[in-house]
Amino acid sequence: MILEVRMRHWFDRFGLDVDFAAPPGITVLFGRSGSGKTSIVNVVAGLLRPHEGRVAVGDSVLYDNALRIDLPPHKRRLGYIFQEDRLFPHLSVRQNLLYGRWFARRRVTNSSLDRVVEMLGIGDLLQRRPARLSAGEKQRVAIGRALLAEPSIILADEPLAALDEPRKTEILPYFERLRDEVSVPILYVSHSAAEVARLATTVVAISDGRVVSQGPALQVLGDPQVTPLGVRAAGAVLEATVRRHHDDGLSELEAGEVLLFLPRVPHPPGAAIRVRVAAHEVLISRGRPEDISALNVLPGRVVGIRTGRGPGAIVSVQTGAGRLLARITRRSESALGLAAGVDCYAVIKSVAIAPEDVGG
Repeated sequence: MILEVRMRHWFDRFGLDVDFAAPPGITVLFGRSGSGKTSIVNVVAGLLRPHEGRVAVGDSVLYDNALRIDLPPHKRRLGYIFQEDRLFPHLSVRQNLLYGRWFARRRVTNSSLDRVVEMLGIGDLLQRRPARLSAGEKQRVAIGRALLAEPSIILADEPLAALDEPRKTEILPYFERLRDEVSVPILYVSHSAAEVARLATTVVAISDGRVVSQGPALQVLGDPQVTPLGVRAAGAVLEATVRRHHDDGLSELEAGEVLLFLPRVPHPPGAAIRVRVAAHEVLISRGRPEDISALNVLPGRVVGIRTGRGPGAIVSVQTGAGRLLARITRRSESALGLAAGVDCYAVIKSVAIAPEDVGG
């Protein structure tokens, strides 16, 4: 089932004009604050009526101005995960979860409840009330309540924005399971490059109310022309498999044809993971560097360069591990004679990869 969104809407000083599709998995609306991401989610939810357009999930039309169709929010079969947990304080966790059954097409069975409880690791919380839960635990319960409503779409509007870093780290693996195990489109709003790299199946990059790029996450994030958060946040994503953990605190990964060494990752050997590599952490050399401390030296070839008005440039390099971006100065670009088709080496320090840049 695919969510299709095509619409135009005008505010006093801002306009939305978007057209994209969200397949099962997590489709991230990615862009700066104020770019229109939450307004798009509100259109899908039925909280904002666009001036023109169509919103459909499979064969079910939620909104079509030409056909005069505009289903109210409670008939759209949505699961909504907010920044705040919005749990009922007077109900237990179990009762909060079962509240979602009133919106389900079928009766919630014990097996479906048990599956959600196991997926989110909240079995020991069922008798507690929200006041006795941590922020991360509350958000897991909110996710479970959305799932038990049997939605045709899940909307997640910056669901981690209100959490501190430890709580974000706690919650991210549950969204990864949601992506991999729940076969409905999940529309996820974020302006965090690390979240996008870990979670996205599909990325829809938004700037000033327009879609500037859309497609598979690795493709969009590896494009030097697509920097919805600006060049300072540019980076690419590599897919890798954990090979082994070493006694010196490093993990050895296999990414395509290349071995990578990172600070120990919390995944067992054989696990498939994603690694985000920030562009400002990648160095470029024309010759193979010798006697340096960096453990990751990847031969590659320049496939594109983006320059702007400032002194910097974003260089896209195809390596045996995948596409990397490097943020360097235009002076270095000129001194190295970089251009599309030029062979080079991309250098990544192992310790440059932070824990939040690695996910399943």
